[in-house]
Amino acid sequence: MSTIDVFNHDVPAESDFGYSQAIRSGALIHVSGQLAFDEAGEFHHAYDFAAQLKQTYANADKVLDHYSVTRNQVVSQTLYVVNLRQNAAATAEGNLEYFGDHRPASTVLGVTELTLAGQVVEISFVVDTRLPA
Repeated sequence: MSTIDVFNHDVPAESDFGYSQAIRSGALIHVSGQLAFDEAGEFHHAYDFAAQLKQTYANADKVLDHYSVTRNQVVSQTLYVVNLRQNAAATAEGNLEYFGDHRPASTVLGVTELTLAGQVVEISFVVDTRLPA
């Protein structure tokens, strides 16, 4: 029987939109799209792709930490990027910096807009806890 464990950052958007930041079902953890918000749920770095990417990955780390897993256990990620052609190099650089030698499956989608005004990146993950940390 699988156990389900839900994680939230306890920011207003979770109740406003009715979602969880992550849910663990058995060995898999599905992480909702992370973005550049702070501890109070305030969005920061409008239109600043590099700063948003850094904060987005930092928020993802909080989810991974909650489940006591590492970046090496991320099996796939999906990145949603506004102005992908303009931000492609920064996307690749940020990805390489975040994952190092680990290479999860990755899909990058260019989109015209995201939920919040000035938001230019959002990243979701799937983590497999059976993989070595």
